[in-house]
Amino acid sequence: MTARGWAELDVLFISGDAYVDHPSFGAALLARLLEAEGYRVGILAQPDWRDPAALRVMGRPRLCAAISAGAMDSMVNRYTAARKVRNDDAYTPGGRPGARPDRATIAYTAAVKGAFKGLPTLIGGIEASLRRLAHYDYWDDRVRRSLLVDSKADLLLFGMAERSLLEVIRRLAAGEPVDRIREVRGTVYLAREAAADAVVLPAFESVAADAEAYNTAFRLAANETSPFHGRPLVQLHGERLVTVNPPALPLTAPELDRLYALPFCRLPHPCYNEPIPAYEQIKFSITSHRGCCGGCAFCAITHHQGKTIQSRSPDSIRAEVDRLTRHPEFRGTVTDVGGPTANMYGLACAEPAAQAACRRQSCLYPELCPHLRTSDRDAVHLLRDLRRHPAVKHLFVASGVRFDLLEQQPDYFADLLAHHVGGLLKVAPETVSGNVARVMRKPGPAAFASFLEAFRARSAALGRRQAVIPYFISGHPGCTLSDMVEVALFLKRHYLKVEQVQEFTPTPGSLATCIWHTGRDPFTGESVYVPRSARERRLQKALLLWHLPEQQAEVRAALKACGREDDAAAELLGAPSRPPCGPQPRLRSRRGPGGK
Repeated sequence: MTARGWAELDVLFISGDAYVDHPSFGAALLARLLEAEGYRVGILAQPDWRDPAALRVMGRPRLCAAISAGAMDSMVNRYTAARKVRNDDAYTPGGRPGARPDRATIAYTAAVKGAFKGLPTLIGGIEASLRRLAHYDYWDDRVRRSLLVDSKADLLLFGMAERSLLEVIRRLAAGEPVDRIREVRGTVYLAREAAADAVVLPAFESVAADAEAYNTAFRLAANETSPFHGRPLVQLHGERLVTVNPPALPLTAPELDRLYALPFCRLPHPCYNEPIPAYEQIKFSITSHRGCCGGCAFCAITHHQGKTIQSRSPDSIRAEVDRLTRHPEFRGTVTDVGGPTANMYGLACAEPAAQAACRRQSCLYPELCPHLRTSDRDAVHLLRDLRRHPAVKHLFVASGVRFDLLEQQPDYFADLLAHHVGGLLKVAPETVSGNVARVMRKPGPAAFASFLEAFRARSAALGRRQAVIPYFISGHPGCTLSDMVEVALFLKRHYLKVEQVQEFTPTPGSLATCIWHTGRDPFTGESVYVPRSARERRLQKALLLWHLPEQQAEVRAALKACGREDDAAAELLGAPSRPPCGPQPRLRSRRGPGGK
């Protein structure tokens, strides 16, 4: 601040993550955007929330504090599905846990209010975004109030927030009081009266006491998530109405291009002396797009980034590769070009009139939407152009791909296998049980089997020894022990062995969490089996690890518990058969906390 001649900041960002000046880190992206608009911005990364002096090191900001728990919900970051404390944190130097508080948004907001009396506070990030309404909290095992109420912040910004944050900051800078900023898209505020066109949800007190009211609230809110026709939502909390404005409109390609052209150093702050695991994973990666139109029941991406695929221009991505090649540690390998789902780059709704009225949660489930443009032309041209870059020796696609889209994308599939798989390709069937796939809103076993056959045949024809990393979830709503036995048998019959799996964690805001809490699908009213006991969840996980000797006793216990000893034990626990294309690499199927 002294070097820049700043006597004060305009906006103070507070983040639960270490500060990495890279566009994959939300605080850096938003701070660089505000800086480009002429605002004086400071970032406090992982401050000591218990010490007011730690919040005051850069003085009182002129306009507001913008607060985020970080790239993950702080409870998901801190605790496993078994509610045990994790022993690492990928967003902290050295990977050490404990650098941020539980329910970090609440703790940081309270700390700011204590340090700076009367300062407007804005909360955002994925923790705030997915907790903007009354929500089931797995760690408390109860329905909690909107995070706006619990944190006592002035405004909650949901989604990626570039548009909404800029508008709020401009209005604060113009002298408008924060309590009068009420109609900005992508924001949540407290009111005494409901807007005339608002959809009224069952009150917090009702959804906390009654599962059917909770399902009703979830269904009504889900129907208003479109940025093109969504209406405001209101939910009574005591005497105040939590008011959720419609989502912000998706960014256009020029707007996205501008974000990624900002002058990021692509390095952690020089005060850090230890590596930051999350940065090490993405430092040579390129984000080509955001959003996901898959609508999987357990995934938070659609709720945070939106269903609309927002793709950068090829020129913007090429320019970022140029900058990346000047990174002091770059040695010729781009580790990833992708987004939430790599092969969704360039996808879009081909019918604007249909998009303006669409209420589908997924463009892929239960069947492919006829309006979705699935052409792989843009993605293929992009990858071919990037791999011709003179400084690029290797260009990988490490983001997961939707294998059920690849039938519509033959050229992308061919180029992917020939040039962009570093031995292992990530795919996410999550299950191969038809019953569970329906609850998850995922393709069934036939689609995955067809993909495996094509993947192996094409890899063999290319003379490449490649394998898939299949992600599977245990303990998901709808999954019985017998369903998981079928998954284990499928894995063995198709020569797949995974060493680690994702145990389902009910995270705020998702459809699967709603089903976990209520035991019913909120859209159909159908009762759904929920595997709640710790023993059953442990046995389901063991079935996915059927090939490990240390899991054999648990596998037998699972088979006995569901009456499958006679028909499945011999096949599942018998001698392995030889893979059709020779030995396959052993796969480590693991995601970070929270899944995708």
